[in-house]
Amino acid sequence: MNSKIWSRLKKIAKPHKKTIIFVSLISVIINLLELSKPYLVKIIIDDFLSKGLAQKTFITISSIGIIYLLIVVFENILDFITRTKTNIMGEEILFSMRNKIYKYTQDANISFHDKTPAGKLFVRITNDVEDISALFKEVITTLFKDIISILGIILLMLYFSFKLSLLTFTLLPFVIITSVILTCILNKIYDASKIVRTNLNTFLAESIYGAKLIKIFNIQKEKQEEFEKLSNEFIKVRLPSSIYEGMFPGLMTLFENLAITVIITSSINHWFGITIPIGSIYVFVSYIKSLFEPITRIIDNVEIVQEAVVSINKIYDILDEKDYLEDFESGQKLSNVKGKLEFKNVWFAYEKDKWILKDISFTINPGETIALVGKTGSGKTTITNLVNRFYDIQKGEILLDGINIKNINKRELRRHIGTILQDPFIFARSIKDNIKLNKKISDLEIKNALKLSSADEFIESLPNGIETISKERGESFSAGQKQLLAFARIFAHNPDIFILDEATANIDTHTEQLIQKSIEKLSAEKTAIFIAHRLSTIINVDKIIVLDNGKIIEEGNHEELLKMNGYYSKLYNSYYESLG
Repeated sequence: MNSKIWSRLKKIAKPHKKTIIFVSLISVIINLLELSKPYLVKIIIDDFLSKGLAQKTFITISSIGIIYLLIVVFENILDFITRTKTNIMGEEILFSMRNKIYKYTQDANISFHDKTPAGKLFVRITNDVEDISALFKEVITTLFKDIISILGIILLMLYFSFKLSLLTFTLLPFVIITSVILTCILNKIYDASKIVRTNLNTFLAESIYGAKLIKIFNIQKEKQEEFEKLSNEFIKVRLPSSIYEGMFPGLMTLFENLAITVIITSSINHWFGITIPIGSIYVFVSYIKSLFEPITRIIDNVEIVQEAVVSINKIYDILDEKDYLEDFESGQKLSNVKGKLEFKNVWFAYEKDKWILKDISFTINPGETIALVGKTGSGKTTITNLVNRFYDIQKGEILLDGINIKNINKRELRRHIGTILQDPFIFARSIKDNIKLNKKISDLEIKNALKLSSADEFIESLPNGIETISKERGESFSAGQKQLLAFARIFAHNPDIFILDEATANIDTHTEQLIQKSIEKLSAEKTAIFIAHRLSTIINVDKIIVLDNGKIIEEGNHEELLKMNGYYSKLYNSYYESLG
């Protein structure tokens, strides 16, 4: 492991240092108890049974048997304690890491979510976190125990018979070489399989979210083939690991039995002057079995370690990237927002030098309603994103009530801005929860918001009314009903600035007229920004800003722009010709 991995591993382990030390010390005691059991049997064989004795001084076979039994009971109690402590530690780590990643995804800016597939984040929060938890549950504490066990066994074997120990240890280089070779091969397999697994999980997440689109375009067969291709890749990558993992226990058993054969044969034939009692032979055979058990376990844990190392890197590659985190703490607080917005010579690009907005300047006075008009890609939605400070501009200034929005606390800024998108997101919660969004909003305020948005009629027709639980992503409701709920949500939160991005696109004409009246009541006191392709919805706004290729080409109210006989006039005439 490199220094970066160690640093990250220590960061995870630090809150659980006491538990790791405690469990490690208990593990040492368990090892000592385990190693004492063969020695007690040796005493019975050499000092009692071989001499035909049932008692020697005040010690009897029965008393040794009782001691053996007490050791077994005490050992199992300690083992239960260590397993419980490590399992709890593993769950705490899982809880902590999962919370950290989720918090990061919530605190990260829109740029992060633009470049990071949702499926990849699901893998980080689920599979990768579980890999790390498994490392602490199954490896961290047992590794120390296994190392102590191996060292203890080697020292005891040397104590009982130096010559026999050296003869037996001639097999250890073969064990070590075999283990190292298999570990290196498995490491490469685990690295490759991790990449394929992430791709597979990302594909699954996208397929589940896009199930309706898949059916609309009738591409189930193609998606099934794509899934099978990814599954086959995963199987091909993982299959060699099954072979090598299956090979290892067999090789360890072979080496173990060869060692036992060497012990018994050399002891019986007195090779190299080896003469030890029968009890000591039993001890050697027991210790050899005990020696190969931790070695086998260490190698078996290689996959867990490797999976965890890759997962730790992938998770901390996200968590250590601070550039994507939004600062929600610093910045000026807002008290009395009037709603005056000013764009002064604003230049913005998502990618360097690929300007989306070019020297944009306009002013929206408090209570004024404006509309942004232009073809797709002209920069309309980008302007609303900049007002919310989802992205920061490269040149110029955006002012709210004369304050540069870069100096305003982001939570405060967004609290005063309400945005309705063309495809609003509905959580799989009750309608009431979807409107409140965990904020303290009274039932009366919700009722008024539903009435104001004209959503009250369809909600009253539902079996459980406002307590009706929505299906995932609002699949219980039509596109128009989701829009009405989005309007109710905004009205209930009562922001000082409204942004409506094609927000009435999926609502029938009658409902749209009702909402339009509600918006007019609110916009009489509050600033409102419309983005609309349906030009009939914006003829009464105070100002229309026409955009083309990131620049303002026309500005004025509906009548003024028609008189110019320019871009807006052609757009408006084309719109009505398309209706006819």
